Amino acid sequence: MRQESERELIHRIVAGSKQEFCFLVDRYKQKIYGLLRGMGASPMDAQDLTQETFIKAYRKLASHQPDKSFASWLYTIAANLLKDHKKKHRFEEQPIGQAETAVSDGPEQSLLRTERRTEFQRLLALLPANYRMALLLRYTNDLSYEEIGEVLEVPVSKVQNDLYRAKKRLKQLMIESKEGMEYEMLGPR
Repeated sequence: MRQESERELIHRIVAGSKQEFCFLVDRYKQKIYGLLRGMGASPMDAQDLTQETFIKAYRKLASHQPDKSFASWLYTIAANLLKDHKKKHRFEEQPIGQAETAVSDGPEQSLLRTERRTEFQRLLALLPANYRMALLLRYTNDLSYEEIGEVLEVPVSKVQNDLYRAKKRLKQLMIESKEGMEYEMLGPR
């Protein structure tokens, strides 16, 4: 959806067309859920926080600035709700759930894909929260540096720096992990 038509949709919702809000929910619910899971929320917490995000967004929709990205505004709400949730509850990060594998995959391909995904998620969880959030917003939700800066409430230069460092650290962790797995495969001498 073009940003222009999204603005028109938001304007109609604010003007009283409540049913059209469902379109925005359908468009963003998986992205919000994925962001929350990527930041360590359990599946149940991510579901609850996704719902809370849309409830809060609906109530505050009139305060959304039309010249700003709706997606960034929504991700900001979700990120803030997660921060509040972490403060209120003893928060233990949960590993990201396994995605469904394709039916056409054989058992070997399915197992290999699951192992790779699990290892990547484990390594991602080792990164500081600000690095993880920047990576998820950029590569999972396709936000621009400016939009990420809005969500995280930091300058664009910090976003660029965090993404650079996050990718560098993730690459380093992947190399170390691969070397560790190769060592384990050799077994005892």
